[in-house]
Amino acid sequence: MSGVDTRHIARDSLFLMADLQIGDGSPASKVKVRNLSNGGMMAECDPATASRVQGGTHLSVGLRNIGWVEGTVAWVQDNRFGIAFSREIDAAEARARPANTNDSDTPRYVRPAGLMPSAMGDPSKLRKI
Repeated sequence: MSGVDTRHIARDSLFLMADLQIGDGSPASKVKVRNLSNGGMMAECDPATASRVQGGTHLSVGLRNIGWVEGTVAWVQDNRFGIAFSREIDAAEARARPANTNDSDTPRYVRPAGLMPSAMGDPSKLRKI
């Protein structure tokens, strides 16, 4: 899809964190996903990462619930840039709640409000503040 103009594809504004691996072999860094479609995304990064991103750069993005997706930088403006994915994804999967929300290792602030920790049933296990 990198050679196709995908700006007409419907996209959703959202805020997710993703991992970015630039093709130059540098370590992965975190980026903010500002909008996402099946064919690409807009990312925002720190200035150090932005200095390494140029139009045409090949990279991979690790998206929640999807995994790593390869793509090409379509445009760059300051610390934001557009990525055209090399294959279509299901953007709805990235927006979906992570599959392990009932996991006790998942921080409480990430779990849905309706789920109570198992310790809530036993008052002796509650932490006093």
